[in-house]
Amino acid sequence: MTPYRAPAWLPGSHPQTIWPLLIKPRPSKLRRERWETPDGDFIDVDHLDGSPEARQLVLFHGLEGSANSHYARSIAAACSKAGWRLALPHFRGCSGELNRKPRAYHSGDSAEIDWILRRLQERNHGRPVHAAGVSLGGNALLKWAGERGTAAAAVVTGIAALSAPLDLAACGHHLADGFNRLYTGHFLKTMRVVSAARLKKFPALFDAEKMRAARNLYQFDDAVTAPIHGFSGADDYWARASAKPWLQSIAVPTLVLNAKNDPFLPASALPQASEASPFVCLEQPAEGGHVGFVSGTFPGNLDWLPQRLLHFFLYPTQ
Repeated sequence: MTPYRAPAWLPGSHPQTIWPLLIKPRPSKLRRERWETPDGDFIDVDHLDGSPEARQLVLFHGLEGSANSHYARSIAAACSKAGWRLALPHFRGCSGELNRKPRAYHSGDSAEIDWILRRLQERNHGRPVHAAGVSLGGNALLKWAGERGTAAAAVVTGIAALSAPLDLAACGHHLADGFNRLYTGHFLKTMRVVSAARLKKFPALFDAEKMRAARNLYQFDDAVTAPIHGFSGADDYWARASAKPWLQSIAVPTLVLNAKNDPFLPASALPQASEASPFVCLEQPAEGGHVGFVSGTFPGNLDWLPQRLLHFFLYPTQ
């Protein structure tokens, strides 16, 4: 498949990251299903149905994402056109309704990834599924594959991580600088609302004043994400949840796609071939932004990324 090249009319990391939000395709018709979790909570899974014999793709969304995210819409459209089935699980609290338990979701939530994938694999007549993750979802998926090693092959044919924040510390600090703070502010706006609702349901779950005072992801993760999920603080969370150290342990065909101009993760933090197993394809185009990869003439389209994803699962060695 042709390597990614940004169109001349859309230069720079920030336009390449923001423009996709303005041109996202219409949503596909998806069927929503509620799953009860083993610990008494729930998640909502949106399905693009098809023939039982069709290929099954599982897509894990990013931070504060959903089936309505631009990348989810474009991948769903590509799956529909190709005759693939798609399952899009929403992390807890991301489907429009607050979950029941105190916990939410985080970048290293590999236990949740494992439960979801195994259930979908069982529903797929015991056949392995294709699994992809975007941004936060990609990081969690890579961590899951690294932890499971050769055992992952019984569940998935391979995995793909798109614009994953492989080094959470590098990502978090990078998002606290300059124009990148725009993205941090966007995330914090919705995360504060959901966290306040969670705190109302579970008083003393975390320090409310510390949460309200958070002005960057480090401060928010230190105040909210870490204590909710059993980490001692943001540094502990970022170190233990980052996928980069797990790349050498992956034993299934894996695509790790990161643009070098991604405003979420500096190019200096991207992994080198020596830091990944032979099963891992590190694809690092010069441009693309964060889950952008716009192509075509103005106003552009979002076709390249889903086509690269489907092509990888059809031809993992190319």
